[in-house]
Amino acid sequence: MSDDNENVPEKESAALVPIEEKTVDFYGDQITAVLVDSGTEQIVYVPIRPLCTYLGLNASGQRQRINRDPVLSKAQGECIIHSPSGSQVTQCLPLELLPGWLFGVTASKVKPDLQEKVIRYQRECFKVLWKAFKEEAEATPFTTTTPPSRTVNWREPNPVLMQLKQQYLAMAKLDLAMAKLADEQMEIEAKAIDAQDQAYYAHQRIDEFYLFVNGLDQRVGEIEQRVGDIDQIVRPGAIITEAQASVIVNTVKALAEYLTTKEPGKNHYQGIFGELYRLFQVGEYRRVRQADYPAVLAFLSDWQRKAGGSGIPTQSLLPLDPEPEA
Repeated sequence: MSDDNENVPEKESAALVPIEEKTVDFYGDQITAVLVDSGTEQIVYVPIRPLCTYLGLNASGQRQRINRDPVLSKAQGECIIHSPSGSQVTQCLPLELLPGWLFGVTASKVKPDLQEKVIRYQRECFKVLWKAFKEEAEATPFTTTTPPSRTVNWREPNPVLMQLKQQYLAMAKLDLAMAKLADEQMEIEAKAIDAQDQAYYAHQRIDEFYLFVNGLDQRVGEIEQRVGDIDQIVRPGAIITEAQASVIVNTVKALAEYLTTKEPGKNHYQGIFGELYRLFQVGEYRRVRQADYPAVLAFLSDWQRKAGGSGIPTQSLLPLDPEPEA
């Protein structure tokens, strides 16, 4: 296949020589078409390169696409086209097959400002060019020096080319359907991504809910502990709680430190606990009975008062104020 800028002498033997050339204004684009006598019939050819320029297509890429197509590659031809820069041999397609080539261009893949133009070409270009040649053929049919039997009646388009046109229109519709299917697939994938995002946020909310439930479990555990402590306080024969035991040991420690300031060198801590164990008949302070707890606090306060102190503030898990001994 020759390039479009090759001159006439190099390809003159292979190029088709038009018997008529016509330029049609198509929404401001000047489209040239030529009538060629193939020896058996007269065919209208349309140069491809100018259309590529108008539609923003890569001419080299479109040439390769035509060469790969089993129908377009056999139907294409090289015609001598006259231009302001001189005569040129350029790649052309029969007008009947132009819709097939145009419908092979996906409008969504060209520049946004040219998409409507591509669709207009697909919809109307063939009709405009065909009308230009058909009207003149009706007024003065094209004739050549060939015998009358080869004169073409332009009122009846070539049936073979019309069949090819119908096939290409069907292929174009299939391409459009496939493009629509691809768009729907992309939309489905986008919705799937949205669903994944929603699932991610749902998992986050579930994690937050579990943290909330764990917090409730902890609070319930604390309440159960408090209930257990209260139950331990009010149950007959129950021993003191850990909180009450802590009050006793801290009170004894404070009393022992106070007594040490009065009588250094003596183990007051051991002496206080020994007297407490003897009076309340326990082996350790944690085994003090709940019923004896107020008396223990009164015992410790009385000990400091007798030592000359002002008394040691004490507190228990419940607001129990020990009464002074009679």
